[in-house]
Amino acid sequence: MNPDIYLEIKRRILFLEYAPGQILNENVLAKEFGVSRTPMREVLYRLSWEQLARIIPRTGTMVTEIEFQKMMHTYQTRLGIEGEVGRLCAELATDHHLEKIRSIRQDCAVLTDQKDPGALVGIDRRFRRVLHEAAGNPVLKSVSDQLYTLTFRLWYVTLDKGEWQEEIREVLSEIDETLTCVEAKDGVKTTRVRRDALVRHFDRIRAKYLGVPSDVKL
Repeated sequence: MNPDIYLEIKRRILFLEYAPGQILNENVLAKEFGVSRTPMREVLYRLSWEQLARIIPRTGTMVTEIEFQKMMHTYQTRLGIEGEVGRLCAELATDHHLEKIRSIRQDCAVLTDQKDPGALVGIDRRFRRVLHEAAGNPVLKSVSDQLYTLTFRLWYVTLDKGEWQEEIREVLSEIDETLTCVEAKDGVKTTRVRRDALVRHFDRIRAKYLGVPSDVKL
């Protein structure tokens, strides 16, 4: 599989440049990227395996729709995974990891009066990367990243809705609470903080996506 083509098409899907439900034509894409149909087919099969696309016989490959019920189930699954990442991070993080988190926090604060969804996504990914690095479990990281990818579009599509400053405040709060617990090497509390942050994150998305708060709980 061609990794460069895979990453570019995946980026287009995640950042909604390819809309949910859009049909991706294998021949058109192969021509755009200057490759034969075989490597393009491999990329599309990989995206299908990741549930970002769905191969429809005699039609093409469709970008998967954003199904709220499925997203809710995915967030439920993420709760346990992210909690475990937090626990390991609290136990194993070094001063170098803590310094990285503080730097990310500073960069996030700059965005309070500078609306830039792409930059906020970058902050979120950097924060996750440090937590995974500190946790030191590549299998846990792989599962965490896969579930994050599945829910990413739902978050991204709602970033332009609601109050930007509120979104930044929530991210800063998540970073601050996590940092405090990790500094204290309190694995139990870090687990709870990571889970609670994800629940609040989902509740904000749900309110924006559905237009009204929902009674459904994680």
